[in-house]
Amino acid sequence: MIERLTSHGMVPGPSTGAGQNVAEAGTFGELLRQRMESVGTAQPAAPKVEFSKHAQMRAEERGIEMSADLIDRLSDSAQLAQEKGARNILVFDASRAFIVNVPQNRVVTAISQDEMQNNIFTNIDGAVLLK
Repeated sequence: MIERLTSHGMVPGPSTGAGQNVAEAGTFGELLRQRMESVGTAQPAAPKVEFSKHAQMRAEERGIEMSADLIDRLSDSAQLAQEKGARNILVFDASRAFIVNVPQNRVVTAISQDEMQNNIFTNIDGAVLLK
């Protein structure tokens, strides 16, 4: 959906020229923010985590299903970790685990439940339990 931003209907006042209405309303950024709030998209969506080729291969090999819900949960976990200053985190639940590089917002490996049992996770500075 692409709409053209104009001053008609957005900025009250005399319509002696579009330039005058825009000047009375403020900056373009303010107009854009107002318009986005009116459509309900004022906050940009959080960036989604990406999977490295290695992580994609490991997930396929280990039978880990990559659903949209899981990607959203991994993205939320990475965002929370970034707010706390973490750089590399372990995101896990009872059946799988992921190592996420927070600054790059990238899953670097995926681990199944069988492999988690006798594994030691190194080079991480945080852990997040998937809800």
